[in-house]
Amino acid sequence: MRRTAIATACLIALPAVAQVAPPASKPELYDIGSAPSPARIEADVRKLVSFGTRHTLSDQKSDTRGIGAATRWIHDEFERISKACGGCLEVRYVTGTVQGEPRIPGPLEVTSVIAIQRGTADPDRYVMMSGDIDSRVSDVMNATADAPGANDNASGMAGTLEAARVLTKYRFPASIVYAALSGEEQGLFGGRFVAAEAKKQGWRLEAELNNDMIGNSSGINGVVDNTTARVFSEGTRIVETADEAKQRRFEGGELDSPSRNLGRYIDRMAEYVPNLDVMMVYRLDRFGRGGHHRPFNEAGYPGVRVMETNENYDRQHQDLRTENGRTYGDVIEGVDFRYAAKLTALDAVSLAGMAWAPPPPAGVKIEGAVSADTKLSWTRPSAQQAPNLAGYRVYWRLTTDPQWTHSRFVGDVTAYTLKNVVIDNYFFGVAAVAKDGTESPVVFPGAAGSFGGY
Repeated sequence: MRRTAIATACLIALPAVAQVAPPASKPELYDIGSAPSPARIEADVRKLVSFGTRHTLSDQKSDTRGIGAATRWIHDEFERISKACGGCLEVRYVTGTVQGEPRIPGPLEVTSVIAIQRGTADPDRYVMMSGDIDSRVSDVMNATADAPGANDNASGMAGTLEAARVLTKYRFPASIVYAALSGEEQGLFGGRFVAAEAKKQGWRLEAELNNDMIGNSSGINGVVDNTTARVFSEGTRIVETADEAKQRRFEGGELDSPSRNLGRYIDRMAEYVPNLDVMMVYRLDRFGRGGHHRPFNEAGYPGVRVMETNENYDRQHQDLRTENGRTYGDVIEGVDFRYAAKLTALDAVSLAGMAWAPPPPAGVKIEGAVSADTKLSWTRPSAQQAPNLAGYRVYWRLTTDPQWTHSRFVGDVTAYTLKNVVIDNYFFGVAAVAKDGTESPVVFPGAAGSFGGY
């Protein structure tokens, strides 16, 4: 009798409006996190290396050597993947002409390949993974020498193909783009043309995951590490206006661009990949260097670089040679295919998590000056864009913390007040949560953190 009375009292004490949070995780993400095949990645890397050179200025007509043959093989491989899933991919070329550039005197047609897996509910929302087609040797203008580019960047290209094989077994509310970008070594031209195509087509591009060198686990510094990946992300948005910069100066956001919170999202999704951690690097790219996520950032889209943690510079941008007993060149012996499969899995679970989740909340605002409480508000998308929406989760962290440390599921509302959480002491954000537990990246309030309107 006493136990029954206590239990009844506890039930009565529960608030009538208590929110029941969705599941903590989606089981399929664990399957995806271990699905990429090192053997299939190795086969793709070997095939890409077999074209001799994939230099952007190399032969475009040969069927066996040069950038043209490699690009057509990638297109055909995406078509084979599409056939295996009943035609679920739309595969096409994206081209643009370049001339008068330091590394492309031109005129030259630069050709990339995209394969689109259309979303079932919100097909105009996209997440993207990309790898680079082209390769080079020491002289960036040498288009005839053998340039195997096994790690840079056949590994990232093979990872993109493998992610497509894995994810086309599932269906998602949002669309996924698998992109093979050309012209990277000559000036990021493939990315520029695909980003322009996204703008022209009105894509709501939530994320671009640029995979550039994902297969080297033995660094020039002597460190061997196959359990860590780096994710580079820009701080403030390059497209920020003067008025937005002024607002950010007083309200914060230097560490919370959409690209930075995309990086945090990928870090959290690493829990689905066995024996892999993420090192978030608060920089657009490696010091003084660049990659194909940059053109998407410059077009206003969130984008990051996913790559190995320890590089070997003897295997990057080098003529094939041996000097004083030291071997140079980006050859296949330098690729750790199991490690490349792990980083591919990291991309795949991140793409799947975002594509399954509702769109990131738009119009996030914050109030709470000279108050004990902090109020957040946001805009709910249409039921068509988010048929699986369960509600929203509010996040906060100390201003010196790298990752979100506190959260609360607040239900299907468009505003929430955190009582006795002082706005001055924390950074805040909001994520959309699906009924199956998947979440969008966290959105920081204001223009500084916006992923775009929905």
